[in-house]
Amino acid sequence: MIQDPFKPAKRVAGQRQDVWSIVNEAAAAYNQEHGAGSVVNMGQGFFGYNPPEFVLDAARDALGKVDCNQYSPTKGRPRLKQAIADAYSPFFGKKIDPEKEVTITTGANEGMLSAFMGFLEPGDEVIVFEPFFDQYISNIEMPGGKVVYVPLQPPKDGATKTTSAGEWTLDMKELESKITDRTRMIVINTPHNPVGKVFSRDELQAIGDLCVKHNIIILSDEVYDRLYYVPFTRAATLSPEVANLTLTVGSGGKCFYCTGWRVGYLIGPEHLIKYVSAAHTRICYSSVSPLQEATAVAFEQADKHNFWEESKTEMKGKMDRFNEIWKELGLPYSDPEGGYFVLVNLAKVKLPEDYDFPPHVASRPRDFKLSWFFIKELGIAAIPPTEFFTDANAHIVEDWLRFAVCKDDEVLEKAKERLRGLKKYIQ
Repeated sequence: MIQDPFKPAKRVAGQRQDVWSIVNEAAAAYNQEHGAGSVVNMGQGFFGYNPPEFVLDAARDALGKVDCNQYSPTKGRPRLKQAIADAYSPFFGKKIDPEKEVTITTGANEGMLSAFMGFLEPGDEVIVFEPFFDQYISNIEMPGGKVVYVPLQPPKDGATKTTSAGEWTLDMKELESKITDRTRMIVINTPHNPVGKVFSRDELQAIGDLCVKHNIIILSDEVYDRLYYVPFTRAATLSPEVANLTLTVGSGGKCFYCTGWRVGYLIGPEHLIKYVSAAHTRICYSSVSPLQEATAVAFEQADKHNFWEESKTEMKGKMDRFNEIWKELGLPYSDPEGGYFVLVNLAKVKLPEDYDFPPHVASRPRDFKLSWFFIKELGIAAIPPTEFFTDANAHIVEDWLRFAVCKDDEVLEKAKERLRGLKKYIQ
């Protein structure tokens, strides 16, 4: 039998329509009916405003330098690696070696792919907590890894009253039961997207102890590490034994409001980071030179501009102002401990029984219907979090939606005004 040369590989074939295309489809239809830009986008986690001027100036300056318009060293520009080492050494309680313990990647996502590519053989297992950033799954499966899921459980009364994101809990016994002799890595995300949970020191220590016991690599996704509103512990700082197993993932784009720059980085011991660097070299060789240079300058100058504290204060202010609408509507939400996402429980919202959902939405959990309804009837986009769960555990969050608050204040106010249109549907 002659094979079809155009048949796609299994890793990309037969996938159901993803959440981003569904939300964008509904938003495009709303904009077509009401005018371009009519939808208030509280869905995707991109910033609605520019980086500060000192960061933009650094990018403009970098474009004028000859070497910044050519290939950078594959492991990253020395200036950026040094800037990251200087910025993170105080947090790690040790002097980070920029040449041996830091590698620069094309966004944090490619950095995580490089970590998986660097350590996974076909059949190796990676434990991921639900809800998860959806890119984790394909990144693990690309090199032949198997994803093993452990769900976070929401607060028992999260549907009836506002609770802390910290009350989403991990069952440690269930976690340990999922460890096998094929378990190679565990992925932690703190501050967590979409929950907004900052894992406590005790929680991280319990996970770290398991990883030391079973010799499992920790991939700690800490891309929101500058936006925490409760005490924040970095996994690599728990103990020398845990640090020896930990790769920390960071994001210049998240730090400096420039997610489109795609500048990520990993920090870890040399015996781990060198294999991440080797995989990164094979995936994309090197990352964008002028934006690496600009990110280096941003790290170097951030303290002088009091950027970190102002950034945190500003985002917490946006979060608090936006969440006033849920108090007004009497809808419970999960009060975030970090990041810029908030989960809202909409069990009290009664969707019209005869509402005409398209088949690809009608077949999905209730949160997809809520998301579609919010766009079509209220003109506001939010993300259904069941996309970040397996089908078996989607029921955990089918009454929730995720909103991103990293937008201009006028956008947040417009969103709040439109959300008042929910009043007639709340029971």
